[in-house]
Amino acid sequence: MAEPARVRGLSTGGRLVPPDWIDYNGHMMDAYYFMAFTEATEAFLDHVGLGAAYQAQTGSGVYTAESHLCFLDSVTDGAVLRYQTQLLARDARRMHVFHQMTWAGGLVATCELMFLHVSGGRVAPMPAGAAALVSELAARHAALPRPDQAGRQIALRQKVTP
Repeated sequence: MAEPARVRGLSTGGRLVPPDWIDYNGHMMDAYYFMAFTEATEAFLDHVGLGAAYQAQTGSGVYTAESHLCFLDSVTDGAVLRYQTQLLARDARRMHVFHQMTWAGGLVATCELMFLHVSGGRVAPMPAGAAALVSELAARHAALPRPDQAGRQIALRQKVTP
């Protein structure tokens, strides 16, 4: 198991890992990490008033512009996953979100996302009510430490030879 989760944000659910999410190596398949984090995203969007009900009512919604998934430990059949979400930053049109997935108290994966609010087919400011909820959450999360995996990029690090 990876290091224990340190940052607590908004609880955004969890689930029991079903057998059909497990590959021939006995570990959860990559695509299902994204599916699990999508469950966390939907709970987060519902919390700030920008979820499925908002989309059904207005035709507007939140789209993912970028994501970065880090696999920190294996997940096996029957694991009970928990999700925590931290709002790292926001402006009128965007939200920078960081999800953590834990199992048995250990951090097993993270997913960093950039969300765009879209209305009428264009990136647009969030409605006032949702913007207020997002601002309130951002203020509460500002005191949380920035997760170690936030802002990472994929790169081969070259050794410098003298």
